[in-house]
Amino acid sequence: MSLAKRILLSALVFVALLAALLLLIKDKIALGAEAYLYGYPLVMMETTRAHSAKYIGPENQLRLVRQFPNAQFKDVVRPNVDTLYTTAFISMKQGPWVFEMPANQTRYELMPFMDAWTHVFASPGSRTSGNQGATYLLAGPEWRGKVPEGMTLLRSPTDLVWLIGRTQTNGAADLATVHKLQNRLRLSKWDSPSSLPLSNPNSQKPVAPVAPLWQASSEPSLPPVAQMKAMSTPDFFNRLMQLMVNNPPAAEDAPLLARLAQVEMRPGQAVNINWLHHMSFSIGRWIANQRVMKALNTKPQDGSWSTPPLNLGRYGTDYNTRAAVAMVGLGANLPEDALYPNTALDHQGKPLNGQHRYRLHFAANALPPVKAFWSITAYGADEFLIDNSIQRFAIGDRDPLVFNADGSLDLWVQATPPAQKEASANWLPVQVGAPFLLNARLYWPEDKALNGQWKMPALERLD
Repeated sequence: MSLAKRILLSALVFVALLAALLLLIKDKIALGAEAYLYGYPLVMMETTRAHSAKYIGPENQLRLVRQFPNAQFKDVVRPNVDTLYTTAFISMKQGPWVFEMPANQTRYELMPFMDAWTHVFASPGSRTSGNQGATYLLAGPEWRGKVPEGMTLLRSPTDLVWLIGRTQTNGAADLATVHKLQNRLRLSKWDSPSSLPLSNPNSQKPVAPVAPLWQASSEPSLPPVAQMKAMSTPDFFNRLMQLMVNNPPAAEDAPLLARLAQVEMRPGQAVNINWLHHMSFSIGRWIANQRVMKALNTKPQDGSWSTPPLNLGRYGTDYNTRAAVAMVGLGANLPEDALYPNTALDHQGKPLNGQHRYRLHFAANALPPVKAFWSITAYGADEFLIDNSIQRFAIGDRDPLVFNADGSLDLWVQATPPAQKEASANWLPVQVGAPFLLNARLYWPEDKALNGQWKMPALERLD
């Protein structure tokens, strides 16, 4: 047999053995992909919490964001220029906690609490609580005390909780007003000594925490998403199993947990996967990432806007959607609190680019249907804000828009100012010759926006 034939035969044998091996481990690869998507949000939440504690602020204390991001802001993709944030990572092991929201008659606000699996388990604010204010007792899954009179219990199913609140802000001139609204919010530890009778709520009172001296780390900062990508497969699953001890999975997750137990992966136990499982789960992890990226990059080709699914914040066993949101938009609201239609295509299905001019036309009485407010923000291909001469990054119903005589509204999306000076009030700038995308935000959307009866109009290319 010639050398060439021997090489060919060896290659064929290798391919056959590889095919047989892949057939043998295909179920393990599928399990690895499913388990990775299942556990990604929990590991991502903990990674984000640790990063926040190191670079942003201490745990169990409110962090008040006091200004809008600008075009130089690169920490989070698609930053919001509609609201100022009030956030905190909170440990239920150190609770319960008291969260106070005094009356607010002036601005829409939303203070959602998210568990470690990224489910929104409570959403206090204008929509759910009205404007009269309320006091909440925030407790973990194991707390069995009596809720004091005048408080509403918010029970987290996990130890880790993330508050990611938003307060409506009507432009930079409105910052001082919103700062006052932020200042009235309180997060404090509930002091409930066992010696005090639970029947007497007046004997218990919230105790404000003493703020420690704190300084952000001077070490280089690696964003949580990058940390997740760099994490080895064994490290990922070890973290997942340990995190599930204090952040228990939901009852409906039992079938997947049973399958993981068959490969010696159990909550609270160290993961010592053999080479076969290591290879299988690594391949599964890669496949899972590719599937998520493909799904995220799939856009309607008819110029219509993409709208995230309506199970955001309450995913059930839709692990794929939950993981995708954690990868690109950790902290998503419930749809009834906010909808986020987005598009990167014009009415002909062609990519948006600053070398062209566009018109977004809303017919009379067909503006985004909301009970709070709406906006449209332009982002570059990198999904960050676009620098421009007038420093306008978004436009919406809080701006002094100029309507047409018939009550309709035209918004002009282009790199240069509109030819008609009066149209400048309706101008959303983009960058010359550069691709971009638009992200609408509908806060407290009406039912017809939620059920699809109303949809965003296609963006019309003018030249």
